[in-house]
Amino acid sequence: MLNVSTGSMIPVRRVFLSLLVLAGPTMAQGKNAPPPREEEIAPPPAVTVPYDDKLARLAEVLGSVHYLRTLCKAAGGDEWRNGMQQLLDSETGNEPQRKERLTAAFNRGYRAFASVYTDCTAAAIVAEERYRNEGATLATEITSRFGN
Repeated sequence: MLNVSTGSMIPVRRVFLSLLVLAGPTMAQGKNAPPPREEEIAPPPAVTVPYDDKLARLAEVLGSVHYLRTLCKAAGGDEWRNGMQQLLDSETGNEPQRKERLTAAFNRGYRAFASVYTDCTAAAIVAEERYRNEGATLATEITSRFGN
């Protein structure tokens, strides 16, 4: 045990010294702890590309069109989901975070219209047509600006 006279110390030093004495054994225990494993240090950085925002919007549009075409029993309703799967396969590869973001965007588009339209109405048909046009515009912009 330490034998330190604290009578002449100022109060702050007394508090600091008592904390140091109490924390000493705790700090010594930490010296023998194994170093953290590499995967605990930091997750791999998320991959982003310059057109990710437009791609996420395209995924959202695909989800919306898929819901509306299925709702209105239009021909080729599943082709929009298949198109989204092709987009994921070609764009995300071994990038699970990008795949999650694009899948979430597709689901967001699907759910947005599922919460509004429960029956195929004239407004649903107009919305589907507008979203198809927006999707075509986005696809054209992405491919013309960022490659094939």
